[in-house]
Amino acid sequence: MEIVIANEAHFKYAQIICDTIGESAKVRGTGIAKRTPEYILKKLENGNAVIALDGETFAGFCYIEIWGHKKYVANSGLIVHPTYRNQGLAKKIKKAIFELSRKKFPNAKIFGITTGLAVMKINYELGYKPVTFSELTDDPEFWKGCQTCKNFDILTRTEQKMCLCTGMLHDPKAKPVSEEKENLNGRAFKRLKRIKENLFLKKAKKNG
Repeated sequence: MEIVIANEAHFKYAQIICDTIGESAKVRGTGIAKRTPEYILKKLENGNAVIALDGETFAGFCYIEIWGHKKYVANSGLIVHPTYRNQGLAKKIKKAIFELSRKKFPNAKIFGITTGLAVMKINYELGYKPVTFSELTDDPEFWKGCQTCKNFDILTRTEQKMCLCTGMLHDPKAKPVSEEKENLNGRAFKRLKRIKENLFLKKAKKNG
């Protein structure tokens, strides 16, 4: 398995990347913003993505979005093909795109919003902290990307203050926290996971 910075040589994978993202959204029943092949092609062309390949076979993908005049970047579209799930590949891809973001945009705050508990755990291990949406970019183009998500009505009703997604942020200029505060953050993260799990269960029962 190889995880590399994507480029024009990977254009042929644009459609399967989009298809895999779409199918994952259906199976999980959670919000994943849809992306077109044309959008993915731009990320490949600019070198703002990483792709996992098993030989010539597509295995996984994640890309960088840039907001607020490079003050913020987001690692988005993390996806692993069903054939390669439950092998720790998502964590390796997330680490690779995080390192690429730090290299290309060293002064930017790296953030993400997700409903996936596994992604939250990976982000936390990389140094992200749970934050309110007000601490994320206020760039309207970012929030427009949520329009294809099935939970967009919740985001609209709360005036972009909250949704089923959790906002997480890595600030390269943040001061190191004490061990005591780190333990408190860890306990807060576990509570957040339990809250999210309950929300998913309630929504599943309501839709079921």
